[in-house]
Amino acid sequence: MNIWTVAIIVLLFNVPFGYWRAGVRKFSTQWILSIHLPVPFIIALRILSGLGWRWITFPVLIGAFFGGQFLGGWIYGWRKRELDRERSSN
Repeated sequence: MNIWTVAIIVLLFNVPFGYWRAGVRKFSTQWILSIHLPVPFIIALRILSGLGWRWITFPVLIGAFFGGQFLGGWIYGWRKRELDRERSSN
């Protein structure tokens, strides 16, 4: 696999964890788990894909990791706003 395929997988894999993180209290056990549970998967993906540990891969995969976390948090906020809007209009 090339680096961009792995980056897209990492981004998509982190979206549900970012969604989870956005819905819990900051620095709680669940918050810490939502950030750190995907890490072993990403390490395994890096090894199985044959990317190795070249320096150029770090910014790309770290960016994909935090991009997925951010996107999941954004989806959580958007969904919450939509649900609040529906409740207030009824």
